[in-house]
Amino acid sequence: MTTALTSWAATLFLPFAVPISLWVAWSDLSRMKIPNKAVMALTVVFAIVGLIAFDLNEYLWRWLHLVVILVIGFVMNMGRMLGAGDAKFAAAMAPFVALSDAYFVLMLFAVMIVVGFVLHRMAKKITPLRNATPNWESWTRRDYPMGLSLGATLIFYLVIAAFAGA
Repeated sequence: MTTALTSWAATLFLPFAVPISLWVAWSDLSRMKIPNKAVMALTVVFAIVGLIAFDLNEYLWRWLHLVVILVIGFVMNMGRMLGAGDAKFAAAMAPFVALSDAYFVLMLFAVMIVVGFVLHRMAKKITPLRNATPNWESWTRRDYPMGLSLGATLIFYLVIAAFAGA
């Protein structure tokens, strides 16, 4: 599988995007909230590293991805389909995704939702794990911590893109 995101760009983004994505997943699992600081951190990573990863024209067009996904996310949030933090983090992720990879990333996200949901529901039934994380809000809520799937999607996309050119 090859992606339109170059191996070079993905490799540049990975060391920054992975810890932020893990932070988002952890925060959403434990508090059912995606911190605005995480959204801003990912946006700043694209703002700085994107200047190195892309030519200026590509870099500027990718900011439109953020705007489009932010608008879609806020409409979905108004319809109670997802949380505001989910919408904002998805928008911050959007510039990292090549437009020609959008379908692939949506399919990857769908897989991450199913896998994440099943693993989360299984994990919450494992007593030692529940005891190790007794205050996690996601254990007691009906809704699913989408930050887990969003973060995993970005990580897997960047890893696939980084190794596609190898």
